[in-house]
Amino acid sequence: MKTLIRTIHLWAGLIFGSILVLQGLTGSLLAWHHELDAGLNPGLLRTAPPAGMAAGAPFHAEPRLAAAVLESLVRDPDYGRPDTLFFPETAGEVFVAWYRPAKPASSWEQGVTRQVMVDPASLRVLGERNYGEFGLSRPLLMPTVFHLHRYLIAGETGKLVIAVQGVALFLLTLTGIVVWWPKLTPAAFWHAITVRRGGNLTKFSFQLHRAAGFWTAIPLLVLSVTGVYFNKPDWVKPVINAVSPLSASGKVANASPQGAPRIGLDAAVAAAQARVPQGRVSRVGIPAKPELPFEVRLRQPGELRQGPGATRVSIDAGSGAVLRVIDPLAARGGDWLVSTAFPVHSGEAFGLAGRVLVCLLGLAPLGFFVTGLVVYFKLRRKPATRKARPKADAPLRPAPAPVPAD
Repeated sequence: MKTLIRTIHLWAGLIFGSILVLQGLTGSLLAWHHELDAGLNPGLLRTAPPAGMAAGAPFHAEPRLAAAVLESLVRDPDYGRPDTLFFPETAGEVFVAWYRPAKPASSWEQGVTRQVMVDPASLRVLGERNYGEFGLSRPLLMPTVFHLHRYLIAGETGKLVIAVQGVALFLLTLTGIVVWWPKLTPAAFWHAITVRRGGNLTKFSFQLHRAAGFWTAIPLLVLSVTGVYFNKPDWVKPVINAVSPLSASGKVANASPQGAPRIGLDAAVAAAQARVPQGRVSRVGIPAKPELPFEVRLRQPGELRQGPGATRVSIDAGSGAVLRVIDPLAARGGDWLVSTAFPVHSGEAFGLAGRVLVCLLGLAPLGFFVTGLVVYFKLRRKPATRKARPKADAPLRPAPAPVPAD
């Protein structure tokens, strides 16, 4: 049985190893996505902080300021109405307007979203980029890293491949635990979780592969499950629902008549803030159809999700009434598990230490792939066969005497 499991572990590693290495390395970079992107593009994502505020201080954009940014884009024929407006999180950051991408021609094609950056003080457009377009220029580098990690730059087909890769990582980790399992003695267990000095490259690679597998097994299992959930939630939700029922999460529609007057962005933001007074608005989804509400995202103090947060408030685009609130602080059971998926996967649920851990875990697939190949090729190489030769000091036996003929 253990031989079969070892074979499954070997072939899963050989088949999915290169993709897992790519996923790990891009994941290490994405642990610092916000900082790296802003550092590479200060003229696009940074601006002078408001008067009297230090750069990096918490910034709460007023509803009327957000409405003014939206109005300036709508009036300009080069831009028009965006799909979503991202708010600055700290002083010195910018508003980012996202425009709905055209539907890809095939499942292999990567969707591209237009991003337009606006200075909060002057309402001047600082620049734009195509988020999802492959490129190694400074504006496109971090978006490319993200789309490699999430889609392999291959649209919905890439999402499927990444989900299958997540299942493979789960299988590799489980089979690795079985193959690793030592005898239940203190000495055997210690040898299975440590790397000792001396020995050749093959012995060192084997010990490192085995010990690292023990120390990273649980985090890799968590990363594999959460990674599958992001790309194929329907594969994971039935399992969660069987343990703890999930709340309904379908889309909501306006309760007000479609012909009724519509509220502005400022009224929608004010209604969401009134419903969640401690929350900081991070983005607003702007209705593209008459029946759709405003979707306001906020972050409350105490949320595991950093940056934009995970609190969602749906606001009727006609009456301004609150239609639905998704509050991660009030989530229980399966809903709580779902709300923790991203902050746990990114490491931000555990602060700076969690992000450092995720960054280091991203290097693990490369280490496993290299050490696994070293051991594999060593075991696969057959020793050369040599023809046996008599020893030099061995006496020669006399030839048998011929049998006389009758």
